[in-house]
Amino acid sequence: MKQLTSRRNPVCVHIKKLGTDSSYRKQQREFLCDGIKLLEEAVNCNAEILTVLSCAQIPFALPNTAQSYYAESNLINSLSPLKQSQDVLFTCKIPSGLVEPNMTGTHILLDGLQDPGNIGTIIRTANALGIKSVMLTGDCADPYNPKVIRGSMGSIFRQYLHNVSGRELITFKENGMRIIGAALNDDCRDFSEVSYDNAIIAIGNEGSGLSQDILSICDDTIMIPIAKECQSLNAAIAAAIIMAKARFF
Repeated sequence: MKQLTSRRNPVCVHIKKLGTDSSYRKQQREFLCDGIKLLEEAVNCNAEILTVLSCAQIPFALPNTAQSYYAESNLINSLSPLKQSQDVLFTCKIPSGLVEPNMTGTHILLDGLQDPGNIGTIIRTANALGIKSVMLTGDCADPYNPKVIRGSMGSIFRQYLHNVSGRELITFKENGMRIIGAALNDDCRDFSEVSYDNAIIAIGNEGSGLSQDILSICDDTIMIPIAKECQSLNAAIAAAIIMAKARFF
């Protein structure tokens, strides 16, 4: 196993940029992860692991696609997006994210969500509740941001993610899907009164809610009844409540 000793090594420069630069991640179609537990999740989910940098012995086999390197913990800490690294950094290929127009089942759409923690939590919850895919549209935070990866707790390797356009959403509607938007309009229905079969649940930006572009194509708008003194719910909490209703009740 080759040892890396300098942050100026091309492998180290590449890893550092993957952790800090969204444009670079998109260009390289690759993302950065941190920790032995997450690495084991990636292996078990057959993720395409490209590079592994560790200061300790990996206690399980890595796929043939992975290039393995050794580095001291202080070098790994300097490259990690975490304040304190977990002694293993690794990179994975971003899946193609292609989506078929003839979809069925229940999906969730994130419209302009900016908080990486919220996106990671929604991905994790969607995976736990059997939601078929998580779609992103508008000015969402990068779903492969290290904070999203961390918040997803390994679900990033198991949950289908798609970036979708308005045109694609209209195509889904034309092929039988309904779009149900969580909103605070006067004509919103109680979320418990709506069927979520073959539906896309749309969750809006943390501050401004759903965009007008998405509202204009919604078949239904829904709200979660809350105490009068409360203005709103956290986006990830609202998404979890609606997804649980769609899945189990």
